[in-house]
Amino acid sequence: MKNIATLTLSVAFLFSCTNNSKSTTEKDSTINDSIAKETEAANTEYKPAFDGQTRANYIKTKSAYEVLVVNESLGLPWAIVNLPDGKLLMTEKSGYMMIVDLQKPYEIKKVTGLPKVNQYNQGGLLDVILDPNFDSNRTIYWTFSEPATDGSKNDQTSIAKGKLSLDETKVENVQIIYRTFPSHDSGLHYGSRLVFDKEGYLYASFGERSDDEMRKYAQDLKSPLGKIIKITTDGKAAPGNPFMDNKDALPEIYSLGHRSPQSLAFNDKGELWEVEHGPRGGDELNLIQPGKNYGWPTITYGIEYAGGKISDGATKHQGLEQPNYYWDPVIAPSGAEFYTGSIEEWKGNLFVGGMIKQALVRLVIEGNKVVGEEHILLDQKDRIRDMVTGKDGHLYAVGDNGKLYRIAKK
Repeated sequence: MKNIATLTLSVAFLFSCTNNSKSTTEKDSTINDSIAKETEAANTEYKPAFDGQTRANYIKTKSAYEVLVVNESLGLPWAIVNLPDGKLLMTEKSGYMMIVDLQKPYEIKKVTGLPKVNQYNQGGLLDVILDPNFDSNRTIYWTFSEPATDGSKNDQTSIAKGKLSLDETKVENVQIIYRTFPSHDSGLHYGSRLVFDKEGYLYASFGERSDDEMRKYAQDLKSPLGKIIKITTDGKAAPGNPFMDNKDALPEIYSLGHRSPQSLAFNDKGELWEVEHGPRGGDELNLIQPGKNYGWPTITYGIEYAGGKISDGATKHQGLEQPNYYWDPVIAPSGAEFYTGSIEEWKGNLFVGGMIKQALVRLVIEGNKVVGEEHILLDQKDRIRDMVTGKDGHLYAVGDNGKLYRIAKK
């Protein structure tokens, strides 16, 4: 890591959290330490269903750590994942991938050969993940907003797979294995996170495409919109899925009632957690169970952007799941990662990107409840998109400012 430190110090992007210096990172933590809970006004007057469902106590990291900007020329990165050799593979929203060698972090290798994307509003090249057997098959999977071929402005969230070439410059043998429907032209709520379970099945999250006429699809079992699906690496429904025997449902559906799910992450217990955008208020953290309905748009802790109630203001309904946690005001979540790195205090904590909050959000979860929340990287004023625990034990994050951050034990 000598090259990283040298480059970063040379451009004066080194921030450290120590007992002797009032660094930017430490000041952010001090701000968090000075208040007990979120102090901004809520968008609604809704009451939580249980204690601790919202506005957890703010906490402050006690361990010393440092934040380094190791690259600031990434364009619009959306997702980040480890390669087996410790390099980082990222998507860039306009339609290509890139590889960053952490020994030479300013030498970006561009990866091409991907299908055309519709880079419109929230659309573009989105998530990426490696096949569990990448070492032997070099296969990667990604999601993107696929433009219509009928001349319309419609697009859809699609999942593709292909092989990363040996020289890491292109993707070969590209196949599209799954497409959402119906297509739409809102440019919003693609959802689009990917994660593999230990059995090698692929989970994908899809938004309901936002517009009023599209919301109904989150409750429609004949459409993948507003759902989390569970499929094989060929795009077929995984065996044992909860709606497999329901002739009126898509067999790939795993859960429903989602608005714009931006995160999927397994913890060390094998539990699947999801974070999604609420409307004005009501961003949610959910522990996902097969076959469960998470309520959108029938229930929500948010309101319309114009201020009106959604579904007559219902926040609970029989048969619909309550979020484990919600934010009001929202953080506008993006990617999420259960930390497995070298800072002992953080192990098992869930990190979530915050775009409106312009923060890396740390959540401490105990007994499926959020008991502490911390906002990191506030000084960067960056919309944090995604993060990953690197092979070296450090936490890496990317944001809309085109920067790659390394957060390391000091």
